[in-house]
Amino acid sequence: MNDSVDAARRLVDAASAVVVITGAGVSTASGIPDFRGPEGVWTKNPAAERFSNIDAYIGSAEIRQGAWRRALENGARSVQPNEAHRALVAFERTGKLTALVTQNTDGLHLKAGSDPAVVIEVHGHSRTTRCLRCGAETPTAVILERVAAGDTDPHCSAPASGEPCGGILKTAVVSFGQPMPEGDFARAQYLATTCDVLVCVGSTLKVLPVANLVPVAVSRGARLVIINADPTPYDDLADVVVRGDISTILGPVLGVTDSR
Repeated sequence: MNDSVDAARRLVDAASAVVVITGAGVSTASGIPDFRGPEGVWTKNPAAERFSNIDAYIGSAEIRQGAWRRALENGARSVQPNEAHRALVAFERTGKLTALVTQNTDGLHLKAGSDPAVVIEVHGHSRTTRCLRCGAETPTAVILERVAAGDTDPHCSAPASGEPCGGILKTAVVSFGQPMPEGDFARAQYLATTCDVLVCVGSTLKVLPVANLVPVAVSRGARLVIINADPTPYDDLADVVVRGDISTILGPVLGVTDSR
């Protein structure tokens, strides 16, 4: 492992433009389970994956109620960034990080102190709730107050022709079947294809279209570093593959000795 960490660090040291893609594995040390790992939410309960489908969400009050119940429970937890998040903040100070493309919706990169101008949340985030009918946006914290008060399947209360809209509410997390934010993904794609080194951390690299950034970046000449506990479909393309605990490995790979 030391050899692979050293080899990855040399690639990062020699680069002037680095893009990092992060997946759920970055946040597991903060107590947030991943989805497809050995202990992942969907690995343990394959049926749970359908709950992340937009058609299932729209068509089932039970699924919506479960989603809001989990959101309320998660909101009550004090989840904090871990060393991996802090290492990325420290690496950002070097000026080499041109984009932090995250598949995570937990907001921990921003909570750790990453510059919002650098972070690209390609799968959205849970800080905002949108009406699927009229598009009105509300801070999710406001909607969770309604859930806590007993409104288990909250609907839109924005005025529409003098009456509440009544549309289904959903956090701004991108579900399967929903389009990704076009501008955000286009920016991520451009920066991935113009970087010197692409570092993929804690992602299975199986979810499209983000996974496609990897072969596209490599085809444009980027060097590829993959840091993940388990194999990915693109390990054979990588210049270096690093296995191990992400919260302790990422700092050394990025050449960061002080992640405070």
